[in-house]
Parts: sequence; C-alpha cells; structure tokens
Amino acid sequence: MPKRKHTAEEIIHKLREAEVIIASGSTVVEAVPRTGVSEQTFYRWRTEYGGLRVHQARRLKQLETENSRLNRAVAELTLDNQILPDTQGGRGGKPLSPARRRLCVQHARSVLGVSERRACRVLEQPRSTQRHEPLVRDDEQALTNDIVGLATRFGR
Repeated sequence: MPKRKHTAEEIIHKLREAEVIIASGSTVVEAVPRTGVSEQTFYRWRTEYGGLRVHQARRLKQLETENSRLNRAVAELTLDNQILPDTQGGRGGKPLSPARRRLCVQHARSVLGVSERRACRVLEQPRSTQRHEPLVRDDEQALTNDIVGLATRFGR
C-alpha cells in the first residue's frame, strides 16, 4: 500500500471515527484497522491532533507554515549580517573599492560557505566586477615609487 499524506481534515475524521468505535466497547487494537491506519499512526495522530476541531487543525497548519517561513527569513538575515564586514570592529572599515569588496566576497565564500551570488548581493558588489581580473601593468610599481618620491621631495 503506497504511503500518502493525509490532510488535517482527514486525520481528524479518522480519529473521530476510531473514538466512536472505541466508545461503543471495542478496543483500540480492534478499532484502528477499521479506520485504515496502523496503530502507531493512530497514537501519533492522537497526540498531535487529539481534541482539535477541523478549523483549529487548519489554523495549526497555517501557523506552522508561517513559523517555518519566519525561521528561514531570520536565518537568512543572520547569515547576511555575518557576511557584512564589521565597520566598528577594526576590520578595516567599510569596503569602498572594488578590490576590497572582491576580497570581502572571497572571504565570505571561503569562511561562511555562501555562494558568490549571495555574497555579492549582500556586499553590493556587481558580479561582473567580482569576476573582472584587474590588469596590473608592468611599470605600475615603478610609477608608484616615482610618485611617492616626488611627493616626499616636493610636498604638495
């Protein structure tokens, strides 16, 4: 017999049917096969739905669905807050340049195990910028050294 998921209404109906049979003098072992469920299922349903009316069971399912949705939202927000760098905690402040954001995205991916898409969305880094390999020119270091030398020699 294939397993199938019963609705709350069906479960409550079968519980009531079993209760009527039990109230007429039968035992649980005799009453449960008449409802079409196993004894273990009957006891599990009775602990979960015992004494509920149909509208209460519907409301219970709605609340469970809403609770799971809110738990997912809280988990996602918590993860987003872990991805964001701490601006006051001495980690170097808010990443403004694409290079620093690129490093933050790589850090979030390696430490927290999040996807590149999510890390880029949280850090507001375009994914095309994340994947862009910056070109480092051969004379970049020499130009930087010359600029520093001129700045120390002439000031402003």
